[in-house]
Amino acid sequence: MSEQFRICFVCLGNVCRSPTAEVIFRWRLSRGGFGDLVVVSSAGTSTWHVGDPMDPRSRDALVAAGYDREDAKRHRARHFTRLSFSEVDMVVAMDRSNEEELRALASDDRALEKIRLMRSFDATATSEDDLDVPDPYYGGPDGFQKVVKVIEQSGDGLLAEMARALGRDRAHRPLRDGRGPGAGPP
Repeated sequence: MSEQFRICFVCLGNVCRSPTAEVIFRWRLSRGGFGDLVVVSSAGTSTWHVGDPMDPRSRDALVAAGYDREDAKRHRARHFTRLSFSEVDMVVAMDRSNEEELRALASDDRALEKIRLMRSFDATATSEDDLDVPDPYYGGPDGFQKVVKVIEQSGDGLLAEMARALGRDRAHRPLRDGRGPGAGPP
């Protein structure tokens, strides 16, 4: 496949969960041999934080887990609009509220088919009630660390989906049991 696959992670303000997913998944793609085949971005359903950097608590949680501080520092929040659907192949919502807002924005069935929930890729999400990545914005550092772990748990499933979307025949080998660079040996 010559064209890159484009994925956008979406939360409410694009300063906590979705940029965290962007950093984690960019790392996973590069380690899984897909870094040059997939373009990763993030956006928010609201305009509250447009232009703002990643929440420092999210950045700190990523760095504590071993992710690249510079990747996290480059982020600037942006707004996901109806036109954004034409710029991506998959839109991954962090929770059902974000998913509902994206569905309301979608102008046709093709756009609707692009929308997925992050935790739908998480084998540890055991029920329909367990599909939201919790919003840590109004809490302390523990909530941001939990977001990193929850997103990491969805990593292998999402990477396997990317392999299918890209038509890769090679078997996908999970990375560190779904965990990131700070997880220790596989």
